[in-house]
Amino acid sequence: MKVQDWLSEFASLLKRSDIEGATALFAESCYWRDCVAFTWNIVTFESRSAIAEMLKERLSDVRPDSFKADGEDGWFTFETSVGRGTGHLRLKDGKAGTLFTALTELKGFEEKAGITRPHGTQHGAFKDRVTWSDRRKADAAEVGFERQPFVLIVGGGQGGIGLGARLKRIGVPALIVDANERPGDAWRKRYKSLCLHDPVWYDHLPYLPFPDHWPIYTPKDKMGDWLESYTKIMELDYWSSSPCKSASYDEAKGEWTVVVEHDGKPVTLRPKHLVIATGMSGFPEVPRFPGAEKFKGKQHHSSQHRGGEGYASKKCVVVGSNNSAHDIAADLWEHGADVTLLQRSPTLVVRAETLGRNRPLYSEEAVAKGITTDKADFTVASLPYALQPTAAQPMVAQIKKDDAGFYEGLRKAGFKLTFGEDESGIGGMYIRRGSGYYIDVGASELIADGRIKLKSTEVDHLTETGVVLKDGTVLDADLIVYATGYGSMNQWAAALISQEVADKVGKCWGVGSGTAKDPGPWEGELRNMWKPTAQEGLWFHGGNLAQSRHYSRYVALQLKARLEGLATPVYARAEVHHKA
Repeated sequence: MKVQDWLSEFASLLKRSDIEGATALFAESCYWRDCVAFTWNIVTFESRSAIAEMLKERLSDVRPDSFKADGEDGWFTFETSVGRGTGHLRLKDGKAGTLFTALTELKGFEEKAGITRPHGTQHGAFKDRVTWSDRRKADAAEVGFERQPFVLIVGGGQGGIGLGARLKRIGVPALIVDANERPGDAWRKRYKSLCLHDPVWYDHLPYLPFPDHWPIYTPKDKMGDWLESYTKIMELDYWSSSPCKSASYDEAKGEWTVVVEHDGKPVTLRPKHLVIATGMSGFPEVPRFPGAEKFKGKQHHSSQHRGGEGYASKKCVVVGSNNSAHDIAADLWEHGADVTLLQRSPTLVVRAETLGRNRPLYSEEAVAKGITTDKADFTVASLPYALQPTAAQPMVAQIKKDDAGFYEGLRKAGFKLTFGEDESGIGGMYIRRGSGYYIDVGASELIADGRIKLKSTEVDHLTETGVVLKDGTVLDADLIVYATGYGSMNQWAAALISQEVADKVGKCWGVGSGTAKDPGPWEGELRNMWKPTAQEGLWFHGGNLAQSRHYSRYVALQLKARLEGLATPVYARAEVHHKA
């Protein structure tokens, strides 16, 4: 069966409300991933019965129509009662193995672009002309004071900035607040040698891709400057040096009361929606080793590490073995320090060049073939999380074979390796934990040949002069860096709102759903990311640059629908047979 034939039959059955017939078009083992179009949610259905339950509840409201195949590679477009979307179909013996549907725009509220772009000026001669600069100054003076934002975004890194751009394009009044002095400072303030580990093709921001001379791996200060420029070019309302102090939700009014420190004074904002866009993590996790208070050297979390200057000939211990740990250890070595990396659990390592070769959708070759960033993003999103490990396993096996010498060198040095609990590599580990891996940009060679020393054990306690390990080894130290990760993103909800709300919402990130106290049905999706949470009006937005770019589209559309008063009944139930 061809894609258009399947789509035509599916559309006809849906139009007749023949749900039994529609679900019969799916294979016995099937998946339907919906991003907002049918469910006002991001959810994956993993059986015919789960699909049928959703359609019974949502079909009369959604009224899907106009399914049109875009070639025979599975892509199609469609419409609903309120919007337009894109989708993808994978057929297996004439039945749907996977179906993907995503809302891309709301009817009547399309982005102004191309032929609908604003004119920009009013030709002619006018007294008291209001210029673009006048309007921008007026906006800056009014927003947050005379005009309340509909959406307040807490966090002005790439996630908050990209979401702000999406909201701006569809006319949602939004204000971004950040504690740093300038947009991009979250990158500028990291250790000096930091570069992005993902290549340029993966890292574009919405609407404004990097120019074609941009380096493959972006230095952190260059990234900071790009974010600052982007904020200005996209005309975002952005308050820097403005930490968010507290937030509370008034159920009766359906609005937040948020206190932000701006220009040194408390300002009360009353948005309808609050988006926490502080990355994909919470607060730094610093282990409490016995004797830490006695240590006379310097000790700090990796988030506070600014670089290896001043540590030449000093003894440094880096606790941890993920990205930051490796980067900091290499940086210290480059500055002449005597460095020991302390690995406490097995780590997934993949060479940056190898990873780049295995991301064909994000490459110069993909660009030459006409694969746009949007097409690449939708392709990745179209594969349910539950199927990604199996899809990745052959690639991981090939990587292990191709880079066998690289891995053998690490093993000989005593480095403990893992390729994920099911040999699914970095992708599976990222969606489950968001940690546990290192994309090698040079530190692994230093470990393999002993220039960075390695210990694979736990810390027992600290002394005045160093670290005592569980195996009895004593490491003298002038500096201890705790590259020990971060807590859950909902720690921000606890700090800004209340622990009660944080518990109500539950954990963020990791494939699953439900709250900490009531796990609820597993939705095969990242917990609480980019979709409605258990707390009315509270959203979480983050992830790497590619995820922030793609999923900001769905957050923006959900918020626009609420601004315009569209009905947005959230469907969340799902039947599953396993957990990833």
